Amino acid sequence: MTAAGQPAHYLSYEPCSASAIMPSIAMGWLTLPRKPEPEVMGEADEVEAYASAAAQAYLDSVDNTLVAQVLSEGSPNTPGVDGSPLSGWLLDIGAGPGGIPLKIVRRCRSLCAVGVDRSLNMVRAARKTAAEEGLRERAFFFVADAARLSFPDAFFDFVLSNSLLHHLSDPVEVFNEMARVAKPSGLVLLRDLCRPSRLAFPLHVRWFGRYYSGLMSKLYFDSVRAAYTDRELAELLRRSALADARVFFHGRTHLGFIRRGSQPKGGAPAK
Repeated sequence: MTAAGQPAHYLSYEPCSASAIMPSIAMGWLTLPRKPEPEVMGEADEVEAYASAAAQAYLDSVDNTLVAQVLSEGSPNTPGVDGSPLSGWLLDIGAGPGGIPLKIVRRCRSLCAVGVDRSLNMVRAARKTAAEEGLRERAFFFVADAARLSFPDAFFDFVLSNSLLHHLSDPVEVFNEMARVAKPSGLVLLRDLCRPSRLAFPLHVRWFGRYYSGLMSKLYFDSVRAAYTDRELAELLRRSALADARVFFHGRTHLGFIRRGSQPKGGAPAK
């Protein structure tokens, strides 16, 4: 994964020229084929592995960088209220045990968050933490299919997804749902692991997975192998309702995309 505080850098893609085709073919053997993971992850031992003390400190530092990105990128979308950096409604798709939406709600008193996940065990863990921290009135967690959300169109001010992409068999369906439930002025942000080249993979997973052991180490290995490359992600976006989103890298371990909401004349968020 990535060191905390490292800024994202954004990418753009142009149509491939004829002169670039042959080098691409020649280098094709370096590409590590993607090996998909199961779409639902949340067996009791997997939930426990994510909550283990050894993994949690590092995962927290990684999650904190995404929280900081949301607070920074999202602040133009909704005005702060009573010292709350963000206000309105936030949706986290593939929320797992709820770490990221709960972190954001703690810092934003005028924000409500909804987290959805296909794993009942993950949803139960998130609800338990929300109850223990007295956040049940502003943080809600449900079992749901990311490709078939029950929320109305243009409802959320912020739509997030973290570490879900590599589980998806058809990401375009999920991207379309993210676009549908976000307000025109809303921020849509996804981040996930990225898959390195065939040559880099063994060292990549050994070095960046050094914080993990046991089942968590295996889960990390499988997740990196199931992750997408930046060009694969760009092609998925091109086929979706988020074709205007920008792909970015965060450090050497993560990639993602961001679509900033439309801003009317005068700079105020659209309603």
